[in-house]
Amino acid sequence: MKYTYFPGCSLLNTAKEYDVSARAVMRELDSELVEIPDWNCCGATAADVVSYLLSLFLPARNLAMAEGMGQEVVATCSSCFLNLYRVNKHLEQNPELKGQLDIVLAEAGLSYSGNLRVRHLLDVIANDIGVKAVAKRAKRRFAGIKVAPYYGCQVVRPYAEFDGPDLPMSMDRLIAALGAETIPYPVKTRCCGGVLMTTQKSIGVKLVADILEPAREADCVVTVCPLCQLNLEAYQREVAGKLGWPVRLPILYFTQFIGLAFGLPEKDLQLSSHLVSAEKLRIAGSREQVAESR
Repeated sequence: MKYTYFPGCSLLNTAKEYDVSARAVMRELDSELVEIPDWNCCGATAADVVSYLLSLFLPARNLAMAEGMGQEVVATCSSCFLNLYRVNKHLEQNPELKGQLDIVLAEAGLSYSGNLRVRHLLDVIANDIGVKAVAKRAKRRFAGIKVAPYYGCQVVRPYAEFDGPDLPMSMDRLIAALGAETIPYPVKTRCCGGVLMTTQKSIGVKLVADILEPAREADCVVTVCPLCQLNLEAYQREVAGKLGWPVRLPILYFTQFIGLAFGLPEKDLQLSSHLVSAEKLRIAGSREQVAESR
């Protein structure tokens, strides 16, 4: 199965390991992420501050190009997913907006109908491919490993497209299917602070501390968002000072966690690019556990 893919800026730079592991995991699941040619930045959080229309024009150009490749487009970054998704919602709510988008897109020889389905990769793996298919491909099980599943604030809000906005469970089911235990985690959709780390760092560190404190007993946090991953990993020293105990918690992308269960090599996971070692997870489980579970 082929999926039209919008990687976004972060996944080709600071979160390259997310992109690499996503492509590798999809190959293992007999699927392929086909990248949109000549895609552009979705606007992230900055475009909306500059101009409402710009915040829609930027993702709309990507949707217009993707529309010629299939009936849906898949994003991995939560912010990219949200920005692409909201174009359709705003077109639906404001029919006059399409005329404005058409004028701009026409300058690039493009047009967009507003009918392309926008999806997050978590949705695709959990619901199209399915939890059972993922578990079947596993070469090891994470017996005894405790995981805090962190969704962040954008992938299920404000548009609860594929999971609940307050208590999402799609990633929990994938983690459990690979033998790990998901800890009770009431902050799984709490905001990590986003770019507040660059403007109001004390507030950002407080928000990250609120997310990591309930994960104290976990062996790792698994997330779906590159900015969340960065904030939760890079500021653990500051968070430790606030919480009063040493914080050394691996923060993995959900595709890396699945890839570890699949037994994928380092070149497909790039765990060494992280600041906190995930060695315990690398050696967890065994082929015998997989055989016993089946």
